[in-house]
Order: sequence, then C-alpha cells, then structure tokens
Amino acid sequence: MNTVEIAAIIFSFATAIIIVFHLLLALGFPLGERAMGGKYPGQWPIYMRVIALPIICFWILISLVVMIQAGLVLKEHQALLRSFGWLIVLFSGVQVILHVTTPSKKERQLWLPVTIILLVCSLIVVLA
Repeated sequence: MNTVEIAAIIFSFATAIIIVFHLLLALGFPLGERAMGGKYPGQWPIYMRVIALPIICFWILISLVVMIQAGLVLKEHQALLRSFGWLIVLFSGVQVILHVTTPSKKERQLWLPVTIILLVCSLIVVLA
C-alpha cells in the first residue's frame, strides 16, 4: 500500500467520524455544543437534525471521491473526478479555519485535529 492509498483511507476514517457524529446529532444526542459554533447546545432542534442528514450524504460523497482519486475504488472514474480534488482540499482548508475560529472550545478541541487530518490527507491524494 502506498502513501496516497494510506492518506485516502485515513481521510475516509476521519469522514466516518464526522458521519457518525452527524448521525448522532440527527438522532437527538445532546452534542450540539460541539458543532455549529455551539449555537445549539444540547440536543439540536428538529430542523437542524433534519439538516444533518444531507450533511451525512455530503461527507459520504466526499469520502468516495477521495477513495476514487486514490485508485482504491471505481478506478475507471479516477480521471473524471481528478478536478474535484482541489475543491476538496479547499473545502478542508476552510474547515480548518472555521474550527480554529469557532467560539466553541469543545468544538475546536474535537474537530480541529480531524479537519487538519482531512486537509493533509486530501492534499497528499491530490498531489499524487
């Protein structure tokens, strides 16, 4: 296994953490102070819980694109999705900035390391 494949697997593991977290939010777990700047401490209101569902789909899609770019799945689509790599790097960079500046200390402690991992891994994949 090469560095690009390892980076893609780590990226997917990190996105799995995000997906599980949003699933827990959607199910009503009281984790709100660890997301959205802590705007909704405790259990998210129902409309935010519904919004968590497309967020889950978004992260699944991003993870799939990175896995395709690394050549781990659906290799026949690798060239087609190559241009999306830089968008994922950009999105990951924005996530790092947002988690550095969030007013929620608990959110920063939880998500800043994860978003840094996403940024580094997506950069490794896109530069391959």
